[in-house]
Amino acid sequence: MADNTNLARSLYEAWNNRDFDYLSDCMAADGSITDVGSGQTFRGPDGARQYNTAWADAFPDGRITVDKVIAQDDFVTVEYTGQGTHTGTLSSPAGSLPATGRSVTLHLCDVIEFADGKIKAQRSYLDTGALMAQLGVSAGQAATTQ
Repeated sequence: MADNTNLARSLYEAWNNRDFDYLSDCMAADGSITDVGSGQTFRGPDGARQYNTAWADAFPDGRITVDKVIAQDDFVTVEYTGQGTHTGTLSSPAGSLPATGRSVTLHLCDVIEFADGKIKAQRSYLDTGALMAQLGVSAGQAATTQ
């Protein structure tokens, strides 16, 4: 369990360092990351790279601070705070949102299941309403399609 805790913490450190190779290497070949709010799922190492680079592209100065880690068996729950300035395009299942230049602070939570030292499944919980409000995007505004 301590190894899973350390592995989980290392994922957020790697994101801060933009080490997308490491993040991809930590994903099992049949592993997945699911954005719970949208239901969008990213599969395997390539999906892990796509998921993580999408956030880094949208928030190039983005930083993550791990607030709390709770581990049990093969599961690790991580509460964290993400901060950054939206200076790149934010891609989503609804389309693309051009840069707004606004800064955001989000409180997020991931539940990660590990198997054999790799991510088997990660469920990411994000308050998209808080994100859109901080970006100044109203519910009636549609993202442009890609």
